[in-house]
Amino acid sequence: MTIVRLAELLVGAEESLRWRLIAEFLEEYRWEPAQLRPGLLAAEPATTGDDHWDVFLAALAEHLAARDARDGPAWAATRSLRRFWFPFNGRAARVDAIVNAPAAFRRRGVFVARQELEVA
Repeated sequence: MTIVRLAELLVGAEESLRWRLIAEFLEEYRWEPAQLRPGLLAAEPATTGDDHWDVFLAALAEHLAARDARDGPAWAATRSLRRFWFPFNGRAARVDAIVNAPAAFRRRGVFVARQELEVA
């Protein structure tokens, strides 16, 4: 699955389904050969209709590229939020996200703990 396809699937999906789709994307990404991974992130996805998720996808693309010791895709550089977003908004989850959000997410105002992205 590419990041473009993931964005298409997120459009109109309920929150719980969105997280399952992200988990599936992460699992598939993990199993792809390293030389094919950049192609999964290269093309800019269309908007999901929700700025939070559009920025999340940019952060995810940069985060995955960094884990593979590569620069993030150019399209991801311009996406950020004006107000912080905590996808998991309970008190403990917020504290955990502030402390443990990967840099690509923090920089864009998306606070999600690293372990939420380690589903694969």
